[in-house]
Amino acid sequence: MRIVITGASGNIGSALLRALSGQGHDLVGVVRRPAGGPVGTDPVTWVRADLTEDCAPLLRQTFRGADAVVHLAWGFQPSHDLDHLERLGVGGTRRVAEATAASGVPHLVHLSSVGAYSPRSGPDPVRESYPTEGIPGSPYSAHKVAAERLLDRIEADHPDLVVARMRPGIVGQRSAGSALLRYGLPALVPSFALRAVPVLPLDRALSIPMVHADDVADALVRVLSSTAAGAFNLAAPTAITVEHLSHALGARHVQVPASVVRRAASLSWQARLQPVDPGWIDLAYHVPLLDPTRAHDVLGWEPRTDAPAVLEEVIAGMRERAFDATAPLRPRTVARSLRRSLRVGPVARRPET
Repeated sequence: MRIVITGASGNIGSALLRALSGQGHDLVGVVRRPAGGPVGTDPVTWVRADLTEDCAPLLRQTFRGADAVVHLAWGFQPSHDLDHLERLGVGGTRRVAEATAASGVPHLVHLSSVGAYSPRSGPDPVRESYPTEGIPGSPYSAHKVAAERLLDRIEADHPDLVVARMRPGIVGQRSAGSALLRYGLPALVPSFALRAVPVLPLDRALSIPMVHADDVADALVRVLSSTAAGAFNLAAPTAITVEHLSHALGARHVQVPASVVRRAASLSWQARLQPVDPGWIDLAYHVPLLDPTRAHDVLGWEPRTDAPAVLEEVIAGMRERAFDATAPLRPRTVARSLRRSLRVGPVARRPET
């Protein structure tokens, strides 16, 4: 198969390239920054494209003759530039979907998110029919919802195009450690600070679905090989709670109401003291848990790593500044982060680089 993957150098993209390696596919990666080294064992043709700009001719040319397009590209920073994030997430999805249809590609696989779902109404995991109206207060969620509505229109206008929507929980892997440090911690904070977290001030109501990047990649491979359509929840057994976070960090949990946690996150973000916008607190406390039965029944998918193990791996990766050969997963050091902050500003206010 000829498979074009947007965002192929990121967290999930790198895992997908590994999963597709050795299967004889013609792999094309559409990225803003081509990989700095090999990803997987098969060669990848890299195409440089900025999905925030008008790149329709390039996308149509790149997609021509493909058997499938997998759209993974998304942005998380700069969190203070919502226009940029919307141009990338929503505008980029529109450009990719329209170019896929115009090029006659038969299969479009879109990476959506648990963040597209409406707030949970109880403790039970939800199926794919649960409303997708998003989590109020979360820009990330609002953009994921807008992308899903775009796909609704594309499907209505192009009934011959098979569209699959993957809705994973929070996706993690060890090699994303450096990237998560850049996106989640101030430039001055070293990775070893995660080894000395004395207390964890969170509301015990926290409950988050999580899944390993390799398990998401396995589901994507199964969707591609079967040309499957529709939405698929992807989550590992056992939702992440404050007890799991406390254990992974070696910290003592201190009960703090979610409203107080959100207020503290908002004030520190507005003051540019940390780069994570408060919408992620809203997301963490309101997303539903996921029932992945459809992925099991249709794709034969089973996660190989449970959520607490994914969390442990992610935190270990952050502590060790784990990285990969691609630009988004490059190594992070305090010195490099400080130099870049002085030159082009903090990550929360500049385009991802």
